[in-house]
Amino acid sequence: MPKMIFIDRDGARREVDAPVGLSVLEIAHKHGVDIEGACEGSLACSTCHVIVDAEWFEKLGDPTEDEEDMLDLAFGLEKTSRLGCQIVMSDELDGLVVKVPAGSRNMLAG
Repeated sequence: MPKMIFIDRDGARREVDAPVGLSVLEIAHKHGVDIEGACEGSLACSTCHVIVDAEWFEKLGDPTEDEEDMLDLAFGLEKTSRLGCQIVMSDELDGLVVKVPAGSRNMLAG
């Protein structure tokens, strides 16, 4: 089974099983990684924002326009920022490294 590594806010690295077909957001929730995902992957928020390791960023497909629009709202945006709900695990992504940003901005919270 493919693996991926989450780097927590405090810099701790955590390697987890990453089943093919699940999104980074789903994998994070499955392993108790602190990524919110307020809209549950429906591309209506930026709370699943992750920073993809530069080595892996080029291996991902280009973000859609909708994802780019949501990323514009993300807290702590970086050049390799993506939404975790839009990165779907595949065998080619075995070893993927993503960093959990320092915070998130939840526009859905009332």
